Amino acid sequence: MRFTKMHGAGNDFVVLDLRDGSPPPDAATCARIADRKFGVGCDQLLTVEPPRSPDAVASYRIWNADGSASGQCGNGARCIAAWLVRDGAAPANAAFAIESPAGLHPVQRDADGGFVIDMGAPRFAPVDVLLAGFDEADEYALDVDGETLRFGAVSMGNPHAVILVPDVDAADVARIGPALQHNAAFPQSVNVGFAEVLDAGRIRLRVFERGVGETLACGSGACAAVASLARRGYVDAVRGVAVALPGGTLHIRIDAATGTIFMGGPATFVFEGTLQ
Repeated sequence: MRFTKMHGAGNDFVVLDLRDGSPPPDAATCARIADRKFGVGCDQLLTVEPPRSPDAVASYRIWNADGSASGQCGNGARCIAAWLVRDGAAPANAAFAIESPAGLHPVQRDADGGFVIDMGAPRFAPVDVLLAGFDEADEYALDVDGETLRFGAVSMGNPHAVILVPDVDAADVARIGPALQHNAAFPQSVNVGFAEVLDAGRIRLRVFERGVGETLACGSGACAAVASLARRGYVDAVRGVAVALPGGTLHIRIDAATGTIFMGGPATFVFEGTLQ
C-alpha cells in the first residue's frame, strides 16, 4: 500500500488512499505504522475515502498513534486538502469541500497559496465537550491530584480543555495533560491545551493530545484555544489570532455573524513510500 508522509506545522501524518473501498488498518496496524522506531512514524494516520456527501470531493478519517479513532484534526484537514489538489481530485484554484468524521469543511486557498479550512462553530455545552458533572460555564474548576485546575472547555468535533498559563514553556504539560485526560470529569478523555496570551492577537500554545501525547502542533486545539480565550475576553478572534505552536504558527479567526472558525496554516509533503 502506497502512503504519503505529510505534516502541518510539525503535526505529522501518514496518508493512505482508500478510495477503492479498501478497509482502514486495524488499531494494532495503525499503532505499528505510527511507531517512530519500527514504523513510518506519525501523530495520526489519515485515510482518504470516497465522499459521503455529494458536496465533498472526498471524505477522510483520522486514527491516532495508539490506533484510536479521532473526530477532528485541523492540521490533517489542510494536509488532506493539499493531497487532493496534488492528486487532481480537487481544484487547484477554486473552493471545494472535504468531509471529516465531524462534518463538511469548505476549503479555500489563501493569498500565499496555502489552505484555509472552515472548521465550523465551536460548541461549549458540557454534553458536546463530553464533560461530566458540570453546568455550562466560561471556565471550570476541577481538583486534579490535589491541585485546582481552571480551564475552558470546547468541542471542535473533538473535546478540548484550555488552561491559561503565564508561561507556556514552564507549563507542566507532561504531568497535567495525562492527569486531566484520566480524570472522571472526562470519561472519554480530552485534548489538553496550555495557552499563554501575548496580546489580543497573539498566543502561544502547547497541546497534549489524547491518543498521541504532546504534539508540535494541533489545529483543532488552536481553534479551541482561540474560541475559549475569546469567550473569556482574552483575545479578539474576529480580527484574528496568530497561534504560535512549537512546530509553527496557525492563523485563526472567527466570523462574527456565524461564529464559524477559520484556520489557515502550512501543509507540507515530506516523502512517499510503500507499506510492506
